[in-house]
Order: sequence, then C-alpha cells, then structure tokens
Amino acid sequence: MTTPSNSDQSLAPLLRTPSSSTLGSPSSQTSLSDASDPKLRQKRRALRAIAFFVSIIAALCAGSITVFSLYGHLFQSRLHYTQFQINGIASAMSLSMYIPVPVIGYMCDRVGPGPLSFLASVLLGGGYGLAAGLYQKGLEEASNGGKNGRTTFPPMVFAFVAIGVGTSCMYLGAITTCAKNFGKSKYRGLMMVAPIASFGLGGMVLSQIGSRILYETQPDGARGDVNVFHFFLFLCIVLAILGLIGTFTLRIIDEDDLIDEAVEELERSGLLEGSEIFRRRANRDYGTIDAVDDDAGVMDPARDDDDEVDNALLKKTWLLNAETRRFLTDHTMWWFAVGFWLIIGPGEAFINNLGTVIGTLYSPNTRTNETSPATHVSIMATVSTVARLLAASLSDLLSPSPHSQHVQTGFPTSLPQLRQKLSVSRIVLFVAAAAIMSIGTLVLASGVVQEHGERFWIVSGSIGAGYGAVFSLTPIIITMIWGVENFGTNFGIVALSPALGSTMWGLIYSAVYQVGARDSPSLAEGADDDDVFCFGKQCYSSTFWAMTVCIWIGSVMVLWAWKGRDGWSKRGIVI
Repeated sequence: MTTPSNSDQSLAPLLRTPSSSTLGSPSSQTSLSDASDPKLRQKRRALRAIAFFVSIIAALCAGSITVFSLYGHLFQSRLHYTQFQINGIASAMSLSMYIPVPVIGYMCDRVGPGPLSFLASVLLGGGYGLAAGLYQKGLEEASNGGKNGRTTFPPMVFAFVAIGVGTSCMYLGAITTCAKNFGKSKYRGLMMVAPIASFGLGGMVLSQIGSRILYETQPDGARGDVNVFHFFLFLCIVLAILGLIGTFTLRIIDEDDLIDEAVEELERSGLLEGSEIFRRRANRDYGTIDAVDDDAGVMDPARDDDDEVDNALLKKTWLLNAETRRFLTDHTMWWFAVGFWLIIGPGEAFINNLGTVIGTLYSPNTRTNETSPATHVSIMATVSTVARLLAASLSDLLSPSPHSQHVQTGFPTSLPQLRQKLSVSRIVLFVAAAAIMSIGTLVLASGVVQEHGERFWIVSGSIGAGYGAVFSLTPIIITMIWGVENFGTNFGIVALSPALGSTMWGLIYSAVYQVGARDSPSLAEGADDDDVFCFGKQCYSSTFWAMTVCIWIGSVMVLWAWKGRDGWSKRGIVI
C-alpha cells in the first residue's frame, strides 16, 4: 500500500468539516443526544445482550453440521452407500456451506442478520426433515436388497445442500452480529469468538444428545448407534424454531454510527481524495462555482440532506462497496486466504471422515478395543471449543490492537493501543495453532494408532485444538486489518477456502481408501464389492502424510503475508 503524497495530504482538511464527516448526517448529532438518555442506553444494552444470547444459541445449534461423522458411517452400513457416495454427501454439504458465504455475507452486511435467520429456519428445517424421510426410505430399500441408495442418494445430496446453506446463514449471521455490536469492546476478540466457540461446542452437545438420548436399543437392551431418523427430526424442529426467533432478535445496534465513524476514519487517512464524490465536495468547500451534473445529487450522499434515511443507505452502500474493492485488491489477503485454505482443508476432511478413519483401525476379527466415533466427536468439539476461547483470550490480552474497529490504513491513525511489555502477534498464535494441528495428522500418518484405538485421542485432540484455534483467529485477523463494517463480505470471501480444501481432501481420502480396501480382509472373505470396507494403515497413511505437508506450506504463506514483501509488518499494520 502506497503512502499518499504531500500534495494529496494537503487536501485532507478540505474533505471534512470540523464537526463531522463530509458524508456526515444529522444522525451523529442525534446519537450524541441519545447517548445522554439513560433509558435509551439501557434499551440498547438490553438489545445487545439479547442479540448476543440468541447468537450463542444459534451458533450452538448450527454446530449440528459438524456431527456428520456420528451418523455418516451408518449410511455405509445401513443404506449401503459407497465411500465415494458418503464423501459426495459430505462434500456437497461442505461446498454448500462455504461457496455461498460471500453472497450471504454481502446480504448480511446490507440487510442485516434477521432475514438470514429466517432463511436458515426454512432451509435447516426443510433439509433435516427431508433427510429424515429419505433415511427411513433407504432402510426399507436396503432391507429389500437395494444397493447404493439408487433412489435415495440424489435427493439426500439435495437435503444436505439445503442444510449447508442454512447453516451458513445462521452461523454467519451470529458472528456478524457479535463482531459489529462489540467492535469497541476491550475484549472484542473474545466476544466475536463466543459464537464461533459455541459452534464448535455444538458438535459435542448434539453428539451426546444423539448417542445418549436418541439412540437405538440393541436386542440385549444395550445402547446402540444413534437413531438417525429421530436425530434428524429433532434437529429439524429445533433449528426451525430457533431461526424464527433469530429473525426478530438478531440486529446490529447503532449501525449508522458505525458507518459514520468508518467514513471519518478513511477521511483522516487521506484515502478518499480519488473519489469523484469527495473531489466535488472539496471543490464546493473551496467556494468554486463549477457546473455540476443533474445527477450529482444521486452520486453524492451529502447532497441529499432532505432525506436522512436515503442518505444513510446510500452512504452505507458506498462505503461497503469501497471497502470490498479495497479488500479484493489487497495482495496480502490472497496470500492469507490461500494459506488458510491449505491449513483448514485437512481439518475439514478429517472431521467429515472421522467415523470411517476409526473403522480402519481394526480388522473385523479384532474389535475388542475399538473406540467409538461419538467419543472422538465429543473430544474434538470440547478441545476445539477450549482452543477457540483460549486463542481469542490470548489475542485480546497479548496481541497489539489498533485504536479503532475500522479498516487499518498503515498510517499514523492505526497506531496500536499501549500494551504491556509482553506482546505476541496474532500471526504467531495462528501459525502455532497450525503446527498443533499438523501434529495430529502426522501421528495418524505414522501408523502408531493402528490397532491401538486408545491412542486415537492424540489425533482427535491435536486436530481439534489446531482447527478450532485457526478458525477462531481467522475472523479476528480479518476484523483487525480490514475492519468490522464489511466483515460479513470479507470473511465470506476468505471462507470459500475450507469448501475447496474439504472437497479436495475428501476425494483424495476416498480414492486412497478404495484402493486400500482391495487388500482388506473383507474382499479376501468373498464380500460383495459394493460392501467393501478398508482395514489397515494403507487406508489413510499416504493421505495424512500429504495433509501434514500441506499444513506446513499454508503456514509459510501466512507468514509471508505478514513479514514478506509489502506485508502487514512493513506497511505498519497492527496485528
């Protein structure tokens, strides 16, 4: 990023009035008078608290998407889906959760999180309801000799696509609400990560509900696998109701003030001179009598003083569009996004395939010490939640922070607040989390857990901790560098990467699994090719070696965005 020239900086005083922004509106004076009203302050605190509480619960229930491994293996054993079909469902769910995120984030920034919550209610309720019906139909087909879910598989993919999109709407609406409502808080990182941690905790809570309450009873009365039909119906009802509640309670408080402050911050940095809007305003401040086009009032929000609402909406749209362009043209964002993709993809694939990975640890003849997928879904969810909260807390307590919640320019206005002597960059925390995650993939790739399921907690714990911390620090880094006012759009663009990573590694894992299954005991015993299961180290080892190297490469790319050529450190960005 280049520093404005002296001539450009000389124009800065012409771009603002002593009292407010050149794009300012009467809302700033109104907000000052409102601030002195104790009843209004109390009402706003109450609205923030309600929005925060609903965001936490919404994110918790949206975590249902992370428990796919709780029932994914039952699609294979009960419905006779192949490993490729199971990964096809998981990949479709992951893609539908992440691919629309830029559009969903764009909508959230412009229309608010309430309408997105309503959309989530429809999609999640309908998706899980449809999946419940299809699973029941698939059981009937399988009992009649049906193979590979010929009639249930395509609509099952559609159901999980709806679940993925609905989860994205609910999840992004929750974290955007917290990011914007608590941007000025001393612990803004922790407040924003609270719904992210709740999302991870949702996996543990819902997996325990499924395995301990909504379970199948075996003939001897013992507890069996989760009852998938009942579990899907439970999620259908809960998520539909919660989405409707969020429609009325998820909102951004004092959003007009947030936009006004962001505009003033950009004016102080001298980044608005290139805009036709501000050049015209500067000329008008000089007292020039240049002719102005008739449509100038449409281009310049400050000209529309008679309609405050339209003025505020136009100003908001202009600011968000400008910040989106700024975000997309920042080369460090692309280094960071690709690095995030390389790191988070293996974690996503592991979560989706945890059940089948555990199934490869023992042959059919030696299953006495087998561990359960539900146990490790809970381990991952618990460790991930702790890691998210710990990473956010360390970020707030140890890392330097800019003086405001808006986009950083690298100019003196972005100087950090004073901190204690000990200071640790958020990038150091990010890379450390990736290293912890690579320990889990490395241990699994080495084969030391084969025939030793009691050691698998090392894998699920390490990957869960690293995955949770990386996912926690990523939105914090985005808000610290590029501000909160356009957070939904910015985070949505970066969040495309997990979908690509999950799909790529899911396909690689499936291919290695299918090849390894050829030498598994099931084929030797004359089993049907459609029901082949893979047992042994050959089912996963090469995949997780490659994942480990991938995580290391991604870490180097993030470090380059920080310390490399024209990186954040050299530009004076506080991170």
